[in-house]
Amino acid sequence: MSRHGRMLATSVGCIAVSALIYTTAQAFELTGKWSSARDACDKMFVSKGKQTTFRKDSDLYGSGFIIEGNRIRGRMANCKILKRSTKGDVINMLASCGTDIMLSDVQLSVKVLDDGKIDRIFPGFEGSTFTYFRCPPLTPNQQAPDQSHVTPRRSGQQ
Repeated sequence: MSRHGRMLATSVGCIAVSALIYTTAQAFELTGKWSSARDACDKMFVSKGKQTTFRKDSDLYGSGFIIEGNRIRGRMANCKILKRSTKGDVINMLASCGTDIMLSDVQLSVKVLDDGKIDRIFPGFEGSTFTYFRCPPLTPNQQAPDQSHVTPRRSGQQ
């Protein structure tokens, strides 16, 4: 191979490696607030300073979770992501989760539909999914929406 051919091959190889590194670095970012109802974000989450939490009556509007780094917070459980792998548009995670009464390791899988929409999938149960939408950032100390028309459920009520 001529010197010019080797230089061309080396350049093409460097470009291919750079593209691979760029693609790997551009993995889908799950960090943020996720809600099962696109229009319920402000009814489910509240920001207090830099901390985002669930509103007391958030379960009236749907389900959701907050991902911050390797932590997942839900209404009833807190999880730490132990392992994460991506294959195509599916992200598989192994998380250690705790509730008020137990600890367990949980396998979580999500399929990325677009930047603002994911499906939680259940491998082995094809067609069983829950769709979640990424919520926009909240302003600090965002006020609760008017809920005068909502009667909160009391313990024991259905």
